[in-house]
Amino acid sequence: MSTAIATSATDRDVLDAVNGVILPGFFGTELPLWLADALDEGLAGVVYFGQNISEHTATLSASIRAHRPNAVIATDEEGGTVTRLESVHGSSIPGPAQLGWVDDTELSTAVGAAIAARAHRAGINLVFGPVADVNTNPANPVIGVRSFGSDAQAVATHVAATVRGIQNSGAVAACAKHFPGHGDTHSDSHLALPELGIEVGEIEDIHFEPFRAAIAAGVRTIMTAHIRVPAWGEAPATLNPVVLGKLRALGFDGIIVTDALDMAAIRESVGAGPGAVAAIQAGADLLCIGNPRTNLGSSGDADADHQDYLEVRDALLAAVASGELDLDQLRRAAARVSSLATELEVAGTRAPSDEAERDWAASVVPAIGIHGNVVRRRSRIFLLDLRARATIAVAAESDAFRRAFAAHRELEMPPTRSAPPHDLLEYLDTALLEIRAGTDLVVLVDRIGVPGIQRDALEQIAVLRPDAVVVNVGVVPAPEYLSDLDRIDARASSALASDIVAELVCAEVPA
Repeated sequence: MSTAIATSATDRDVLDAVNGVILPGFFGTELPLWLADALDEGLAGVVYFGQNISEHTATLSASIRAHRPNAVIATDEEGGTVTRLESVHGSSIPGPAQLGWVDDTELSTAVGAAIAARAHRAGINLVFGPVADVNTNPANPVIGVRSFGSDAQAVATHVAATVRGIQNSGAVAACAKHFPGHGDTHSDSHLALPELGIEVGEIEDIHFEPFRAAIAAGVRTIMTAHIRVPAWGEAPATLNPVVLGKLRALGFDGIIVTDALDMAAIRESVGAGPGAVAAIQAGADLLCIGNPRTNLGSSGDADADHQDYLEVRDALLAAVASGELDLDQLRRAAARVSSLATELEVAGTRAPSDEAERDWAASVVPAIGIHGNVVRRRSRIFLLDLRARATIAVAAESDAFRRAFAAHRELEMPPTRSAPPHDLLEYLDTALLEIRAGTDLVVLVDRIGVPGIQRDALEQIAVLRPDAVVVNVGVVPAPEYLSDLDRIDARASSALASDIVAELVCAEVPA
C-alpha cells in the first residue's frame, strides 16, 4: 500500500508540512515499502527500536537516506539499563546512576562521546538521551537508575556533560528528556497517565534545573513527558501549551520532540491522532509515534506500523483541512526539523572520533556498592529473578545477568514468573523448592528502594536462605534499610553491570 496522496501543488505543500513533523517506528531490519514512499513524500525520518537493530543497521540507515538524504534517524541510547544498539545482551556503557555516583564529569562526557560514535556508525543522528529527570521519588517505576540521581544540581552537571559529549562532533544531536521532569511520578506513562502533584515552585526550582543546564550546554532537542501537572492544566505536558511555553521561556529554541504517542498516557486518553494535532498546537515540533512491536494499543496486524503512521498523518491532514490546525504553525515546526536535519546531514560527513573507548568496567567499579561478603564458592548458582520490569522503556531482548553468571558457574533458574507482582511471595515459595542442595542463591531485585513486596520477599529469603546474595539493579535503599542478606547495588541492569557483579560473586574458584 502506498502512502502517496498528493494530487496538486497545494496538496503537496500540506503533505510536506505534515510528513515533516512525523517520526514513526516500524517493523524489521529492512526498509518497508510504505516507509520508503513516506520518505519520498517528505517524512522527517524514523526512530529505531531494538527490533530494528542488526549487524546491517548502517545499511538500513543508508537505504533510508537514499530516499531522504537529510532524514532524522533517532534511537533511545542512554547507557546502563536502556539501550537499543545493544538490546540483545544489554549495554556495555555505564548508566546514568553509576555516572552520578562516580561524579566525574569527564567520564560522563566520554560516555556521551562513545554513545555518539556508536550511533554514528549505525547511521543514527539523534540520540534520545540523556535523561534529565531528577529521581526524587525512590518508588518511581519508570525513571529510577535511568536518572543521574536525586540531587538537582548533580543531575544538571552530568546532563550538561553528557550533552557536550554526544554533540561534540556536530554529527549527532542529543535530546534531554522528559520535560517538565518525570522524576517524582508514581506511575509509568507507558501504561497510564501519571500526575505530578508537587508544588509548582518545586518543579521549577528542582526539576527544571537539569533542563536549564542542557539548554546552556547547547542541547539541540528536548523531549516532553506524558505527565499531568494539575496546576498547569489537565492536559498531559506533551499536549499542554502552558508547559511547552515554559520550556521556551527557559530560552530553548531547538526542537521539541514528543515522547512516543503510542504510549498509554496518550493513546488511552485522547488517542495518537488527536494527540498529534494537540501536540503541534501546544508547540511541539517533532512527533515520535513509537514502537509498533510493544504498543499496547496496536492492532497486532502485520502492517500495524503503517497503520500507526497513517493514524497520525491523516489526523494532521484532516485538522489542517478543517482549520483546526494552523498550516503556518505546522510549516514552522517542519522547517525547524528540516533545518536541524540538514545541519546533521552536513556534519555527518565529519565522523565523530573513532578513538578507543575507555575501560568502562574500571570506571564504574566505584559505583558498585558491596554490603557484606558477596563471594560464593559453590559450583552451581541458582539465579532467582524477582524484578518487576514494569516499563516498556527497557525493552531488553534477553537478560544480561543470566549470561554473565553462566559464564562462570553452572546456572539454574526457576520457571519463568508470569504472575502479577501481588503473587510474588507465592512464586517465591515455589521457586525456593527448586533449589538443589549445594547451590548458591543469587536474588535479582529492582524495587527495594522503598518498602514493598520485594523487601517482603527478601525478609522471607533471609529466614530460609540467609546465605543468599542480593543483586539490586534499581534505586539504592536509604542507609537505614537493614537486611541480614549480603547485597550488591549495581545501579544498572546492563551487560557491563552484570559482568562486574558476576565477577564479584564468583571471584574464587569453586570448591
